[in-house]
This record gives sequence, structure tokens and C-alpha cells, in this order.
Amino acid sequence: MTHWLTLFVHWSAGFGLNYGFLLDAYQRGSLVDGALTSILLCLCTIVGSLLAGVTLAAMLTSGNPWLAKPARVFIEVTRNTPTLVQLYCAFLVLNMLLTQAVGAANPLTPFAWVVIVISLHKGAFHAEALRAGIEAVPAVTLEAAASLAFSSRQLLWNVQLPLALRFALPSLINNLIDLVKMTAVASAIAVGDITYAAIMIWTQGDNVLELMILILLFFGLLSFVVNVAGRWLEARLRMPGYGY
Repeated sequence: MTHWLTLFVHWSAGFGLNYGFLLDAYQRGSLVDGALTSILLCLCTIVGSLLAGVTLAAMLTSGNPWLAKPARVFIEVTRNTPTLVQLYCAFLVLNMLLTQAVGAANPLTPFAWVVIVISLHKGAFHAEALRAGIEAVPAVTLEAAASLAFSSRQLLWNVQLPLALRFALPSLINNLIDLVKMTAVASAIAVGDITYAAIMIWTQGDNVLELMILILLFFGLLSFVVNVAGRWLEARLRMPGYGY
């Protein structure tokens, strides 16, 4: 491994790039740990945002104004304010209030706050995509389900949401790709992701360009993986008679 890294460092030096920090075990380990943290952050926020999106979409389409109106207000506020501002408000205000209330027993770490904020933020976008999918379900399909004596809840969970997921999948995948890139804001509250690890390294050396290239490649690769998985799901879940 070290041999290949040495060859890479010498090869990149020919292009004026200084990747010598990769030969330092501590700095290399920091980047690897940061990359693993970023991947874990992406997985947690993907699951959390989809759960939030389904919940909000169910509230929006429930027909109950006591559920639909709060969901609509939450979505409008969430998607119309910057993620970074939401993260600062959550971590610097809500976390401080929680710490004052429970002291050292505060269970929410900076990592957890990032997961919560990004999940809710992207969940608002997922909800709109799913709402559009629910409303795109053909009326005849709903009438057929109603003829089987489905309740409103059974209709939503057994008919509308499964079909809406297929209709909304391209928008959901686009949202998830954006979510992957959004996790870089975790460095703003000192979560040890790959961006934070890179910042710690370049404060000790003149290698900002080299680290930025690595970060761009890393997030580009993660986004590509999500895109490929999304394309596979689109093909797998495509319904006969819809699309091409």
C-alpha cells in the first residue's frame, strides 16, 4: 500500500501537486476515518430523510387539516431556509437548551444533530416529490381499491405510496444526490467527516488544492454510486404501461 502511495506521490509531483501528506500515517488515517464518517453520515441521512419524507407526504395527503397544515408550514419553512443556518440554529440553540435542561446526559452528539437536520431538510423535498406521485395515481386505481373495502389508511399504504414511490423515484434520486453533497456541512460543527479532516490537514501545510481535488473526487464517487443505484431501482420498479 505504502509503495503504491509513494509512486502516486512522485507521479503527481510531476503535475505540480504535493500529495506527500498521504505518506504520513496520522494524516492518512485522519482522511480515511473522515471518509468512513462521511459514508456513515450519508447512509444515516438517506434513511432518515426518506422516513421523514414518507411521514410528511402522508400528513399532506391525509385529508386531515390538523395534520396537513402543520406539515405544509414545516415544509415551506424548511425548504426555504439554508441548511447551514438550520444546522447552526439546531446545534447552537436547541442543543444548548437541551444541555441546560439535562446537563451531561444530553444524548445528541454533533453527528446526531447533522443527521437530524439534513434528514428533516431533505425530507421536506422528498415529501413534495411523493405528494406529486400520490396525486398522479390514476383515479380508476383508487376506485378499484375502494371497491375492495380498503380503508383510507390501507389505501395510502398499500396502493398510493407504492405507486407514488415509482412515479417519484427520479426526483427522489435527484434529492438523494444533493443530500450526499449536503453532508459536507457537518464540518461546520466539527464533525470529523472528510471535509473537516481535510481542513485540519491543510491548516498545517500548503496543500489546499490537492485536498480539494480529493474531496471533489470523493463526493463525485459517492454521488455516482447513488445515481447508479437509483437508475437500477428505476429499471427494477418500472411499471408496464408507464414511461418508455
